Amino acid sequence: MIVIFSSQHEQHAPEYEFFRGERVPCFESPSRAVFVAKELTARGHSIHAPVADSRTILSQVHTQRYLDFLESSWSRWLAVDPANASTQPFPSVWPVRSLRSDIEPDNFIAQLGLYSMDNGSPMVAGTWVAAKAGADAAVSAAELLGGGEQAVFCATRPPGHHAGADFMGGYCFLNNAAVAAQALRHNGCDRVAILDVDYHHGNGTQSIFYDRSDVLFVSIHGDPRTEYPFYLGYADEQGEAEGEGFNLNIPMHAGTSSERWFDALEMACSRISQYRADALVVSLGLDTFEGDPISKFALRSDDFIKLGARLKRLGLPTLLILEGGYATATLGVNAANVVDAFDQT
Repeated sequence: MIVIFSSQHEQHAPEYEFFRGERVPCFESPSRAVFVAKELTARGHSIHAPVADSRTILSQVHTQRYLDFLESSWSRWLAVDPANASTQPFPSVWPVRSLRSDIEPDNFIAQLGLYSMDNGSPMVAGTWVAAKAGADAAVSAAELLGGGEQAVFCATRPPGHHAGADFMGGYCFLNNAAVAAQALRHNGCDRVAILDVDYHHGNGTQSIFYDRSDVLFVSIHGDPRTEYPFYLGYADEQGEAEGEGFNLNIPMHAGTSSERWFDALEMACSRISQYRADALVVSLGLDTFEGDPISKFALRSDDFIKLGARLKRLGLPTLLILEGGYATATLGVNAANVVDAFDQT
């Protein structure tokens, strides 16, 4: 399977985040993609740099105001004080409910809060470059599918599925899965299915396509009553307007066994088959692994072989995109198990 990988991901390397009130080293680190690319290379997969420019598709997925902010955010931060070059900015105020979000404030921290759903997406000087390279990889992969490839894997970071049309969150800045789906639609696919198997619900992807019937969104994830992102991902969210019936959430309680998880996967695959999509995008979160430090499912490394084989049986041109997975040393093995099983089935 062709693997799209950009070394520019290394430019997004925050030193710390806040987890349960404590300042801790970032779970989402450059070593994640390095381990994945190294394992895939060792197993003989072909590694390619992205070649497409995603700007046209990005403007169809994200608002221009948000894109402009992301691209200029670090220069805006330095304009506040040049000494900020050595400081990570975090939002401290958000426009919730009765507050206005239509006007962009002049204050940078207020701008950051306007475009953030949480304070869990630390930014550095190279964040935009790394995130843009991930979106370029998604469009490059979609073009390869359009050219006849049956499967492509984007081994990119930072992840994307929590990013909405006009906000970042959960380590995510640009929504690579949504960009891939939109690129596939742009290239002639009438219907695209997105399957999100990350432990955390892909709230951004859902919100982007919630009123559309040309992109089906199906997600298996931890119950938002107790698991991030908390405020989206419930079973009664089924789409609206033209998108009604084209959103399927399968929330599962923390500690769910692999057997129960694969039962949910069968339900998801059944809905995707019923949809008769032209192509499939998989938000391949690997934080369902039993050793993940911030997630609570119980899949083992061999289970990812089973996952890859089941995805292959859907019989669709498939674009796999790396999302979460924070048991870093095992991440490469788990990702490669999915890819190898897909190839060999």
